[in-house]
Amino acid sequence: MNEVIKCAECPLREKYDTKPKSFAGRFWRWHINFCPGWKKYMVSLEDYERKAVAETYGLKKYLA
Repeated sequence: MNEVIKCAECPLREKYDTKPKSFAGRFWRWHINFCPGWKKYMVSLEDYERKAVAETYGLKKYLA
């Protein structure tokens, strides 16, 4: 399976979306700061999609 698809459908991302303060949610949010798959996923998105995702998850480096 492609890494981009994995990040888009990640079960931990879903946990963050439903319960951001849960252990799994906090782990996912911490993990995306250095995950190479997440970086590839973000680069693969169109500019408007990337900005929307960055705003949703508070990722300042992708907003520029």
